[in-house]
Amino acid sequence: MLPSHPRWFRFSAIFAAVVSAALAADIGSTDPQVTLEPRAKPEARGIVSPHSNIRVDSTLVLIPVTVTDPLNRFVTGLDKDNFKLFEEKKEQEIVSFTSEDAPLSIGLVFDCSGSMGNKLEKSREAVAQFFKTANPEDEFFLVQFNDTADLVQHFTTSLEEIQNRLTFTQSKGRTALLDAVLLAIDEMKKARNPRKALLIISDGGDNSSRYTEGEVKSRVREADVQIYAIGIYEPIASRNRTPEELAGPGLLSEISEQTGGRQYPVGNLNELPDIAAKIGVELRHQYILGYSPQNTLHDGKYRRVDVKLIQPRGLGTLRAFWRHGYYAPPQ
Repeated sequence: MLPSHPRWFRFSAIFAAVVSAALAADIGSTDPQVTLEPRAKPEARGIVSPHSNIRVDSTLVLIPVTVTDPLNRFVTGLDKDNFKLFEEKKEQEIVSFTSEDAPLSIGLVFDCSGSMGNKLEKSREAVAQFFKTANPEDEFFLVQFNDTADLVQHFTTSLEEIQNRLTFTQSKGRTALLDAVLLAIDEMKKARNPRKALLIISDGGDNSSRYTEGEVKSRVREADVQIYAIGIYEPIASRNRTPEELAGPGLLSEISEQTGGRQYPVGNLNELPDIAAKIGVELRHQYILGYSPQNTLHDGKYRRVDVKLIQPRGLGTLRAFWRHGYYAPPQ
């Protein structure tokens, strides 16, 4: 039920801040962020530390949520009362709420298969732009893939180490995308930051992995990792697209969206760096909703989570992206 008193929807100011024209979701838009002035100071809202683990423990589940407006700009400054949270269609009480930035552990999953030849330079530029949004406490690792997937750089806080590795990347072979995702998920177990994300840069579907699509999707659901993907695709009418490449957009969308991330398709190589930077900004503009599940059974089952927005006035219809569920602790 919506609150009846008008003060719940009275915002003292709404203003748009231009971060960079390149970061707009639509390349023609120049305003990637809309900020609402919060109605109370953070300490008055029962906020937990952003360093809390974003997964289920014995008492608390934390769900990261991104909110965008009709122009695909990030909306910040919303309050806890703008969200309703459901587990298996049963509403849960939101007991903690934060929108503060926190250190990230990020894995780069970089396609260097034969079809990436003329796309490698812009892909390297995309990584460089993504790094410009990093925090000093962030850490990164690098997985590259063609015929096989290889961990070429373990976790490091040195962005130069990752970029130096990419400098010598050559395009050859087939595409073991699924193997690369699984390798990255395994490496993420060594992360020291609670918030974890993968950024995949690839130009098509899988044609060389040992693991199946079903196996990867199952592991992704179990992992405490948000996945973002940049898909560099040939035009649909192109005769050069293989069946695997035609399946690429659907594969990357399914893998990313269930984690609360997204896939960004790219048709123009010049858009690559801007979109990578936008993903970096998105990771810095998330709300973390915490709740203690009413279902206290430790049955190891997957529980679906849904988030509903209580729309503030004056911003049009907002859209939310969140992790679709989690596995309850086993017995």
